[in-house]
Amino acid sequence: MGKESEITSVKYEKAPDRKVARYLLHKIAKKPVSFIPRKVDKPLILYGAGSLGKMAKEYFERLGIPFLFVVDANPDLHRRDPFWTGVDVLGIQDVPIELRENALLAICVVTAPFSQVTAPLKKQGWRDVAPFYDIAEAYRDRHPLSNGWHSGVLSKGDICGIESVLSRWEDDLSRAHHLQFIAWRSLREEWFFDDVPVTTHDRYFIPQVLSILHDHEIFVDIGAHHGEVSIRFLDAVKNQYRGIYAIEPDAENFSQLCNLLEEYMSAERGKIHLLTYALGSVTDEKRFYHGLGYASQFSKLGQTEVDVRCLDDLLIPATFVKIHIEGWERSAISGGLETIINNRPILTVTSYHNREGLWHLPAQIMTCLENYAYYFRLHSWHGTGGVIYALPRERINQKAKLDQPKYKR
Repeated sequence: MGKESEITSVKYEKAPDRKVARYLLHKIAKKPVSFIPRKVDKPLILYGAGSLGKMAKEYFERLGIPFLFVVDANPDLHRRDPFWTGVDVLGIQDVPIELRENALLAICVVTAPFSQVTAPLKKQGWRDVAPFYDIAEAYRDRHPLSNGWHSGVLSKGDICGIESVLSRWEDDLSRAHHLQFIAWRSLREEWFFDDVPVTTHDRYFIPQVLSILHDHEIFVDIGAHHGEVSIRFLDAVKNQYRGIYAIEPDAENFSQLCNLLEEYMSAERGKIHLLTYALGSVTDEKRFYHGLGYASQFSKLGQTEVDVRCLDDLLIPATFVKIHIEGWERSAISGGLETIINNRPILTVTSYHNREGLWHLPAQIMTCLENYAYYFRLHSWHGTGGVIYALPRERINQKAKLDQPKYKR
């Protein structure tokens, strides 16, 4: 695995309804499965100097795996970025043909389809290209990053569980995105539906969410990182809200979180709360791998123990909960069932960090939350960016009533 030709594209005219989605699922399940994580076995070059490229640089440096330089479609833009000081940032044409033919190019771009990114590279003579996450999957014994996982063969239980989830999504777009997700994770096939966009700008704040926000939200940002999503929430509600609880256990991330939200905390005294806990299913201490930015997480490879709390123990009257904690989302939900069931918040949960996202995680949400509308959206490519949305129907219905035209007698 690892060569561009082994990742194929499949195109469909429109998003599938429930019946067609079931047929396509069985089509995936019948195909032979083969996947070998890609080890670095030749000179390594990074492609993409954006956010994922930066993560890849730090990843390979942490593992002691050298890379020659980074290639980007807009090299001049990134050469001015202090992050890349000491690293050559080249354009595609700047790389000698010999290296294009003999190096391994790690694709560090997930904001566009793999086939779209690699097509011009192939024309320029690059022979061996692989998604960065497929390379990272080969080193899971040394680093906890897990976004390159592969489903393996879908069991009968998997098929039954996925069928149930597919039938409960609110719209055909959700079914299309779910199938795209499964096809990549099972077969490394890149599926396209003509009427199904993958939007990269609205993660956690799709139109269905924005349409039901009100001015007294209590937003719980679980896995807050540096606070970017909390800032986007503030923008979405035009700074009209009751409270924010930003929860981030990584010390480096938490420091950046404090810096980013300091100005808002000064202006909104008592409304923004920053918590350093990790969330899980039970109150405990658990080994945690710090210092990985977005990828910091629970791991046996971790350097220290971190305090773990249950969401229920925090007694937050949440109206909007976002969870992004690198594959431990089910545990956080289990530890917050009382809060979620009693408060009936909007719930947005990432689902792409491990195999539970195929169906166990959405099934858990669908089982514990009654009278909700469920959506699934992909916000990036390469099997990443999958988010489950659960919206309480009473808020949807209330918004619909407010939107009804009022007639004068």
